[in-house]
Amino acid sequence: MNNREKNIGSLALNPSPRRIIIPAADQDHARPLRVAAYARVSSDSSDQLHSYAAQTAYFAKLINSDPNWTFVDVYADKGITGTSTEKREDFQRMMEDCRSGKIDRILVKSISRFARNTKESLAAVRELKALDISVYFEEQNIDTAQATGETLTAVFSALAQKESEAISERMRHSYQMRMQRGAFSTHCAPYGYRLVENRLEVIEEEAVIIRQIFDRYLSGISMEDIAKEITALGIPTKQNTPFWQVRSIQYILRNEKYVGDSLLGKTYTTLTLPHRKIENKGEGVQYFIEGSHPPIVSRTVFDKAQQLLSRKSAVIPPRAAAPHPLSRKIVCGHCGAFCKRKKTRGTAYWICQTHNKNAGSCPTMQIPETEITEAFLRIYFTLKHHGDQVLTQLIQDLQTAKNGKLLWSEDIVELNKQIADIACQERLLAQLKQQAVVDPDIFIFQSNQLAEQRREAKLKKSRILRSEDDQSVQRTQELLDILEDGPDLLMTFDEALFSELVETITIQDNSTIRFRLINGLELPEHIERKK
Repeated sequence: MNNREKNIGSLALNPSPRRIIIPAADQDHARPLRVAAYARVSSDSSDQLHSYAAQTAYFAKLINSDPNWTFVDVYADKGITGTSTEKREDFQRMMEDCRSGKIDRILVKSISRFARNTKESLAAVRELKALDISVYFEEQNIDTAQATGETLTAVFSALAQKESEAISERMRHSYQMRMQRGAFSTHCAPYGYRLVENRLEVIEEEAVIIRQIFDRYLSGISMEDIAKEITALGIPTKQNTPFWQVRSIQYILRNEKYVGDSLLGKTYTTLTLPHRKIENKGEGVQYFIEGSHPPIVSRTVFDKAQQLLSRKSAVIPPRAAAPHPLSRKIVCGHCGAFCKRKKTRGTAYWICQTHNKNAGSCPTMQIPETEITEAFLRIYFTLKHHGDQVLTQLIQDLQTAKNGKLLWSEDIVELNKQIADIACQERLLAQLKQQAVVDPDIFIFQSNQLAEQRREAKLKKSRILRSEDDQSVQRTQELLDILEDGPDLLMTFDEALFSELVETITIQDNSTIRFRLINGLELPEHIERKK
């Protein structure tokens, strides 16, 4: 047997190579779940604040008692309405921490504590689910990690929203009854008055300014000049700003409060959530109470001012037609001039103003308007169906760069030190409790104090990060929100969407225009040029 045959024989006798399968790491068991909780009480009353402290202590104990969980934080808002998430600072801070990858799971006592607005509730749950973060609603035993979680959340959120709407309706009815009785009082006093036991009292130092405004206006001085005069005197506004605006002067001249009367029901609140205050232009009932409080100007002076306001408003020229949505949006890439719209034989074109005056001064030629609008439709389709991943990654990259820059700023370093000191105090307090050195009541009191200090420090840190946020991040998020709400396919040019998405259009060369979006991102698009 030759060597070749021996080698073949030995290969045939050897068993096949041994295979070892290495399974993928189970992320759920690779590390404990990072768990946070969210709590909210709806008023600043002592009973509700006790509930707030109880919820905070309850969740902290619950999370720390599970060896498979790591405690992150208890996010809690006090004395805030539940009908909108915008006013809840800790809710927003929690969402930011979720987006930063700091949380795996959130515990909530009840859906009504999370949100009473179905739209906002589901939007938050969906975003968290997309981030692979589950929410557990204890009272309803709903876990969004389960397949049916979101469906059940929609049902219970709808019930919570109905409850909130019912409360709002009862309050609206209460206001209506009080206005009918003439007992309704404003929650804030206009300039020149103070509110004392639900009644308006004159502040004489400010009343002098009110009378001066009426006198100057009746003597023929314009509202703009009156505003400049008062600003020059160094007198602050009701909001304590140094500059008086024309609208402030107009508000004072038209306000019946200054003649001692009250018009109730100037605004009304929408029935749908989120609730918005809208000027009442006849949609709701109004009540007029004559002589409801001391006047600042006489009725003769006030009536003359109303007559003069009416005469001047009657001669105001009508507003010019709204500008074209592409006006001052299209720029010549060669000379930098804006392009103007013109029509030739029924077809609309956009042409560089320099080229239009002298064709030899700029080589940029006119473009049919249809080419520009069709290019926008193509850009929109690309962004809507393929831009989400790119824009989301852009936000992450910008935030990473920003956070890296701010990490060693003096304010952040100082706040991190404060948070670390508070954590040391909390650990020391816990040790003293275990050794029975500290009284239980003192322990609870000091624990709550430290928790509040830690929350305030974290909130301040979050505010600094938000205030230093690159505008590009905010604008990119706005862009994503606009695209998410927009239609899947645009068949015709949409002026509103164009204005919301596009900052400028640059004519780059004879075959390309460049769309600059609101976040600064520039996208080229091919067009067919026509002379």
